[in-house]
Amino acid sequence: MNTVVTSKEEILKKSRELIQKNGWATVNIRSLAAACGVSVGSIYNYFESKSALVSATVESVWEDIFHRPDDVSVFADVLSSVKWMFGRLEYGCERYPGFFTHHSLGFMQQDTEDGKRQMRQAWQHILDELRAVLLRDGKVRPDAFTADLTPDAFAQALFSLMLSAAVRQDFDSSAVLEIVHRTIY
Repeated sequence: MNTVVTSKEEILKKSRELIQKNGWATVNIRSLAAACGVSVGSIYNYFESKSALVSATVESVWEDIFHRPDDVSVFADVLSSVKWMFGRLEYGCERYPGFFTHHSLGFMQQDTEDGKRQMRQAWQHILDELRAVLLRDGKVRPDAFTADLTPDAFAQALFSLMLSAAVRQDFDSSAVLEIVHRTIY
């Protein structure tokens, strides 16, 4: 049997491993307890419900996919950031099959406020970073943004294109990079 899990972080790590091996359907209290080598009650010491476990697992997966790289030069300009994000989307789809299509979009349709809040929070973090890169990128034309095309609006458009790519599992960033280049450089 597996080593006994003694922390919330270890439980989440096991939960991510279950997703990688068997998909999202395996994320439940019983299967996770079995994978961790602990009783069901032990899991409930850390998570009050399956919903809380799934919510924490989703957050953990987002953190794994989009954790800050050691090489912060990927945030030096918009083109580098877009390339990095597309690479992370590809990594996420390979490591967590179905995460973007099945779970992320399905979470928004669920009737759980916590799930919706968590997705908005994860997405807002990505949007905030895109906006920050847009504002500090010295290669952006001074007249690139207008009252209609603001940095916020452009970040939203980029993010929508990335989500669409994730759902289609098309990680070729060249079209998006061309849009960025023609629009703001």
